Amino acid sequence: MNNISLFNETKNILKENNISLKKVLGQNYLIDDFKRNKIINFADLNKNDEVLEIGSGIGTLSLKIAEKVKKLIAIEQDKKIFKILSKRIKDSRLNNVELINKDALKVDFPRFNKVVSNLPYQISSPITFKLLKYDFDFGILMYQKEFALRMIGKVNTKEYSRLTSMLYFKANIEFLDNLSPNSFFPSPKIYSSVIKLSPKFDKEFKKYEKEYSQVSKALFQHKNKKIINALIDSRVILGNTDKKEVQRFLDKISDNIEVKELLNQKVFKTSPAKILFLSKQLKLFLK
Repeated sequence: MNNISLFNETKNILKENNISLKKVLGQNYLIDDFKRNKIINFADLNKNDEVLEIGSGIGTLSLKIAEKVKKLIAIEQDKKIFKILSKRIKDSRLNNVELINKDALKVDFPRFNKVVSNLPYQISSPITFKLLKYDFDFGILMYQKEFALRMIGKVNTKEYSRLTSMLYFKANIEFLDNLSPNSFFPSPKIYSSVIKLSPKFDKEFKKYEKEYSQVSKALFQHKNKKIINALIDSRVILGNTDKKEVQRFLDKISDNIEVKELLNQKVFKTSPAKILFLSKQLKLFLK
């Protein structure tokens, strides 16, 4: 009955405000009350928490979160949806909500210690890396299932990707739950996943982050190739268009047996730790 109730509530709010949701903008609202409660429970909210929510929509999560925390920062870009959200917050007499009607990618976030969001899927990658520039305890975040699987991809699997490698040193990522298309209105064609994202700081990675990002990008352009071939084929990303010069440098560092073995390994079989090691070897060559 709760599921039906949230579904009817959502449809009524949209109908009363003459709102037609656009799937292309990722406007799919959670209508499963059981799943909503699970998401909020995952966040372990208390009255000391200052929570950031990105893509608040009509407040499906917002109203429930605000009841439990010290402060909620709710960001919603769509002006019409934002007006509905503002009215619902006001009607609920919640005075601990800071509303922001801006693009989450272009605004500085106020202080927060937790994030709870059904993220707009089209900005999943940039918003995740933006969040990880901030200091916070953890986030309970919903993503498209395929994206979430790439976040936690294991070496030597099809899900292992540049995304996996770039997040490996920046965050601990824990899978929590899946949601079917029936949990949303309008119903999307894809499944969704809830993950727990906890920032971490790796001193060694931070020192070589620029080089690591460059090398990782070059490698995963050709994830099924040997590393040596991937680097040569992606030499423009490395900042060098001269194929022979790249080959000469790789031959030179191959004097190190560990490097030689690594260069002959397939990209998708190479761990982030090994990519970091390679980035150190390439540091002086990168432009």
